[in-house]
Amino acid sequence: MRLRNTVIATASALMMTLSMTSSAQAADGEFEYRGSLGRVRLLVDPPSGECINLEHATDLVPASSPWNKTNATATVFLDFDCDGDTYYVMTPGKKLGLLLKLRSVSFS
Repeated sequence: MRLRNTVIATASALMMTLSMTSSAQAADGEFEYRGSLGRVRLLVDPPSGECINLEHATDLVPASSPWNKTNATATVFLDFDCDGDTYYVMTPGKKLGLLLKLRSVSFS
């Protein structure tokens, strides 16, 4: 009986440790987009749950052509600070073209 309780306690502790270390801290992979000058830009392993204002996106010229090569869902926003009613949800692997304009992104 003692051996059984020890095995159960050890297995429970291991499961709890694994679940805590595998919690999403960052989206694994790359998020690609084109900046205001048309050059390809990358966010590598972007943090989850935070709004990221995209470099090389300006008030006059937003970024475009997002490609979500991460393992997380990305929500891209036309406005800075993940604000406004204009946004698009991108599942992992989703690629959009030049017509989609964005200035900020957050990852689940």
